[in-house]
Amino acid sequence: MINVFIGGSRTVTRLNKAVTRILDRIVEEGQWILIGDANGTDRAVQAYLAVEKYQHVVVFCTRGVCRNNLGGWKTRSIDTLARDNTLQFYTVKDLAMASEADRGFMIWDSRSKGTLSNIINLVKAHKPVEVYSTRTKASYEILDRSDLAGLLDQCDPASRDKFEKELKLSDFLLQPSFWS
Repeated sequence: MINVFIGGSRTVTRLNKAVTRILDRIVEEGQWILIGDANGTDRAVQAYLAVEKYQHVVVFCTRGVCRNNLGGWKTRSIDTLARDNTLQFYTVKDLAMASEADRGFMIWDSRSKGTLSNIINLVKAHKPVEVYSTRTKASYEILDRSDLAGLLDQCDPASRDKFEKELKLSDFLLQPSFWS
């Protein structure tokens, strides 16, 4: 069975028809959904799946503390030595989901560096990612660094600059050793 890592921006609190159609396809295909416990996209997707009574869901939490598990699904606790409530504290579960997933589905506001990091981690591991952009209201299939560069072209310049500074995008996009 396929494991799909679903995640996205914390600014996304509602799912539109385009997103629910993609979720319906995932459910119809019986894929296992690996999802985090954050507010925003995680919570909105969990709410949708709970209403649908979908059971093939695993909620990833850090150190056994699950902020959201709206369907009462199985949980996977990821341990870390990072301080509570830091970026590193929450990132550890995202890395675990990316590692266990066969593919990804990200709902991105084109500004969230956490969601972009998840996309990069999946692509670097040669795992396809479907990205729904709330900015352009379109879906993008990201398979390689060329697709990733195309996705980044639709970001505003300030976000691109922030991603370059904080994520060193040129390393991801230009250095062949990064992708091997």
